[in-house]
Order: sequence, then structure tokens, then C-alpha cells
Amino acid sequence: MARDWQDQQVIYQIYPKSFKDTNHDGIGDLPGIIEKLPYLKDLGITTIWLNPIFGSPQVDNGYDVSNYFAIDPSLGTMADFEALVAQVHQLGMHLILDFVLNHTSDQHPWFKDALNNPDSLFRDYYIWQAGFKQHEPNNWGSFFGGSVWQQESPTGQYYFHLFDKHMPDLNWRNPEVVHAMIQVAAFWVNKGIDGLRLDAFIHIAKADFHQNYPATSPTPHLATEFYANLPGVHDNLRVFVTALKQLNPDLYILGEAASANPDLLAAYTRPGECDSAVTFRTIVDQPRQTDVKLPSTFQLKKLDLPGMKREFAEIQAKVAAPPALYWSNHDMARLAQRYVDPTDFANSYCTLALMMYLQRGTPIIYYGEELGQQGERFQNWADFEDAGQVAPFAAQGKALGYRGTEILELLNQTHKMTARGPMAWTNDQYRGFSDVRPWKWGEKDSTKVTTKVQRTQILACYRQIIKFKQQAVFAQGTQAFLITPAAVYGYLRTFKQTQVAVVCNYSDTDQQVNFPQEIAGNLYQIGAANCQPQGVTLAPYSSVVLKFKEDR
Repeated sequence: MARDWQDQQVIYQIYPKSFKDTNHDGIGDLPGIIEKLPYLKDLGITTIWLNPIFGSPQVDNGYDVSNYFAIDPSLGTMADFEALVAQVHQLGMHLILDFVLNHTSDQHPWFKDALNNPDSLFRDYYIWQAGFKQHEPNNWGSFFGGSVWQQESPTGQYYFHLFDKHMPDLNWRNPEVVHAMIQVAAFWVNKGIDGLRLDAFIHIAKADFHQNYPATSPTPHLATEFYANLPGVHDNLRVFVTALKQLNPDLYILGEAASANPDLLAAYTRPGECDSAVTFRTIVDQPRQTDVKLPSTFQLKKLDLPGMKREFAEIQAKVAAPPALYWSNHDMARLAQRYVDPTDFANSYCTLALMMYLQRGTPIIYYGEELGQQGERFQNWADFEDAGQVAPFAAQGKALGYRGTEILELLNQTHKMTARGPMAWTNDQYRGFSDVRPWKWGEKDSTKVTTKVQRTQILACYRQIIKFKQQAVFAQGTQAFLITPAAVYGYLRTFKQTQVAVVCNYSDTDQQVNFPQEIAGNLYQIGAANCQPQGVTLAPYSSVVLKFKEDR
């Protein structure tokens, strides 16, 4: 049974390279995180999630691990990590680490030995196949573009990489791999961490490689039905989690299940598997895009509020575990540049935060989100570090007559790398993050900078949300959606005799919502609202948290 801290936790996601630099090299580090722990404690954060900190060549910003038993030198030392764990616990908070278990770096000793020696004991730690008629074994496509197969010279065989070619997938069909990854995770559990975020765990099982994705084009195709959410994932996940919870029964396991629907989420969070799981399906975009000839990936779209209601309603009905609640993370553009109305920035931003985080579930706040931080605005294609997708998009855009500046603007609005810039602690030259140019830096557009007044309002809103999440009705209560106009996101939270409604107007017009019971009080308000005994009129981008009278 999970401790109370898991029921009431508010997670704060830190991208370590971008949080705080203390050794003047432009890269955030573990001592910088230690320095800012009092800020997080004062904010009300209960749990800190760190993106990868293990030894890595940094081909994919730490998701390519070459040494699972070491801290990457750019971030600090093992002594720094041990000090961080001690300080986090001293402040009454908890620490979870990002754990990459689907693949390693090609610089990992296992893979280097397997590559250089076909008879290596580690050869079967990875996935190898012979080619088919002098081509790749099949036509499956990588998430990073091109084929999932990369040929190696000693034998002419191909190894499997679902992500970058420098990140070969581990062979979880091999019991030795399962045991080895348990040993790696156990090392960090014994160091005192409180949980793990399992990166891309839904891909650790693969289908039979002797089958192609049905397509007429000869180019590789994303074939997720062959390498995502297969039954074998559960078998390995249960073995992995069971072994670790024997070391610490209260260890928190957060899974990244990006493509999981509500039924899969329910399955992944059954006893013995994850305590919670993140799906990318909870944030729903309207299908309409500006130019249908361009890939939709890098086109800014509007939020589909009714679609989001439907998705969450199904999750709340089917998933017993607390759903993961988030607006931003390292794999998507920041909230500030996606769904916020620039004509009423602070109110629309806070309304979105309130509607998301007071639902049943665990909030995951991305660093800087509580300050309304904007994304980076890059001036060069290389800054996106994504040649596999950016170059084809740019070429297609230019062929359609788009200017380079227009293509760059689309990328700056939507690309995930824009969300990984330095934390904006101050308005100094490098935002109080460092006294030298940060590792990831984009010049700001003066018309798209969150003002001090806006930052103050947004920070106060996040503080209040976090306080609410410590109350039983928001930490443990049930959730039911209210009957509202399409532009209103409203739900009822109930715990024992306490009932609280969260009603959010995500539109630029007034909205009226009526209730079957009488309002006892207005607990919190964003913008302007006129409360009647059994209803409320909300001004544009306004929200309320209302308590109802208890039945006697």
C-alpha cells in the first residue's frame, strides 16, 4: 500500500542541464538543484523528478546511457548526488529518477563488446537480425526517422534501434538483461531514491521481426503495433517492479506510456506494475491545421476541450490508480506557447492550470511552468537538434513557398527543444541560471516574454493549487464531470460529505453554469465570476472553486 505522500504528492520535473548552473560552464548541475531546494519546498512541492543524470555521450540529452552506475560528469559527482538525496529527505520531500530501460548508448560497454565480438556474452543483450535480400530485415520505422535497423560491419547483421542509431534496444527476452536492469535500478534504490520514472517502458517487448508493416511505399513506416504495448511488456514489468519493491515496498513507479489509451493505462497500473503512468493522449488538439500539405507535427493547433473531457472521463472511469496530470514536459512545447490566449495571458494560463491539476490524479509541474515561462526562440535549424524531422519539414515548407523565417516560427511554436531552455530565475542577461551563455539558448522575442505582473499572478495560482492538493477532497476524492457548455471544463470532486466544484471558462465570452445543489462558498477565483445560489456566470478565461452545502 502506498504511503500518504504518494496520494498527496505534487511532482516537479527538473531538466537538470537547464535548472541552475553553479560551476560556470553553462550547464545546470546537481549542486544547482541543491541550492534551489528551499524554493521548491516553499512552493509546496513534495516530489522531485530528475530527467536522466547517468553517464552519457549526450547524443539524446542523457537518454543514451553509457554508464548506469555513475553521474554524468557535466552534472556533478556521486558525492553531489548523495548530498542531494540527503537534502531532499531532510526537507521532507522525495526524489525519483528517470530510468532508461528500453535501450542503452552504443558507447555502453555491453554494446561495444557485443559489436566487436559476435561471440560476446553481451551479444544477446541486444537485438540482431540478418538482412532480407540485401535490405533491412523489415520496413519498420524509427521514431527518430529512417529504419529501426542499422547494419554493422563485422557480421553484416543489423541491430535494432527504436530511437537514434546510437541507442540500440535491449533484448528483454533475455533473462540476463532483465536481471541486469534490476541490478542497475537496485543500485539507485539502495542510494535512497524514492521512485523511478520508467522511460519508454511500453516498447520493451517486440513482435516477430519477420513481418512488414502493410504499406506500398518502400520507405520505413512507424509500426507501433509491432513494438508498442505488446503483452510481453507486462510480464517483464511485473518481474522488474516486484524485485525492486522487495527492497522498498513504498517505491513509487511512474511509467511513461505515451500512446496508451485508458484501457492500457488501467492495465499498466494494476497491482504489481506501475503506481501511475503518463499518457500523451490526455492533451487533445483540434484536428484542423493551418496547412494540410505540411506535417501536422510542427503546426500550432487549438485545444480540443470537449475531446479532453471525453478522454479524462474515460480515464477517471477505468483507471483506479491516480492519473498523471500535466501540461508540459521535455517532449513538447511549453504551455505558454500552445494554448494560452496572449490577449489575456495570466488568466487563461491559470485557468488551464486549475482545470488540469485539481482533477483526481498526480500533478507533474514542468520546471518554470509555475512562472509562466516561455519557450526558447531559436535562430538556427541546428538548435533543434532534430535533423531527422526538422530538415524534411523545412524542405517541404520551402517547396510549398514558405520563407525560412516562417518555417522557423512554426518550429519555435511547437518543437520540444524549445521547452528545454534555462530556468528563468530572474530577468538578468542569462535569467539567473548562469553567468555564462547557457548550453541551450534562444534569443527572446520582446513581445513574448512573461511580465513580472503575470509571473506573480501565475506563481500565486500554482501555490494555491498545490495547497488544494493537500486537502482530502482533492487528494483522495472521486471526480465526476458536470453538465456544462462546450467551452467550460467543470467537474465535481467528492470526499465523504464534502463536495467541491471546479469550473473553468476556456473561452473569450461569458459562460453560465447551473448546479443542482446550493453553493456554500467560493474557495478560489481566477478572473471575474458572479456566483448565484445555484449557479455561476464566468467572465472570459475565468474560473472558480466552489464548495457546496453538505446534506444533513
